[in-house]
Amino acid sequence: MIIGTREPKAELQFGEQRVVLRGISWKAYLQIFDALPQSRGSRLTYDDGILEITVPLEDHEFFCRLIERFIFTLVELMGMRLKTMGSTTMNYPQLKKSAEPDNAYYIQNQPLVKGRNVDFSQDPPPDLVVEVDITHTDIAKNEFYASLGVPEFWRFDGKVWRIYQLEDGVYRSVEVSNTFSQVPKELLYRFLEQAKEDEIAAVQSLRAWWIEQQ
Repeated sequence: MIIGTREPKAELQFGEQRVVLRGISWKAYLQIFDALPQSRGSRLTYDDGILEITVPLEDHEFFCRLIERFIFTLVELMGMRLKTMGSTTMNYPQLKKSAEPDNAYYIQNQPLVKGRNVDFSQDPPPDLVVEVDITHTDIAKNEFYASLGVPEFWRFDGKVWRIYQLEDGVYRSVEVSNTFSQVPKELLYRFLEQAKEDEIAAVQSLRAWWIEQQ
């Protein structure tokens, strides 16, 4: 087993601390998972022998929580339904992959999973997964979530919001979300900038923008 640590470069924001373990079998991963307390601040991602343990720091959590608030507000305004999965552990033993994403949601498939716990061995993956990766990650997240069949994947590095749609098993970068097709990309940037000064005002502005579009 090879243990590596990854320190963020000085010019980057300190969004996460990461520890990478290599040569970890699926059985060993499950043993590590079971040994950790259920209430923990770290998140695990396992990708066929690579285990990355991530501890979110303040910048990471700010963007993560505000993007979630952005999504919640849009879902409400657009009259959609939502099942929030948060960082629920998504185990796929047949693929030797496991994820605890920053945010995950059932929106289109909410009727299929509402009112009960999700069974990842039978149910479809979340419709939308969001990851904030300010520092380098050793997991190829695009290929990882594409292999799980997640239809829409958002990545945010503290500056740039990238939207990916799954097509024929691979992600294609797009400018507009299929889930929120009426929302221009600059709206999230504006929302996050305003939230740095006043989070409630940012939500109020988002609601006002929606009213203006109707």
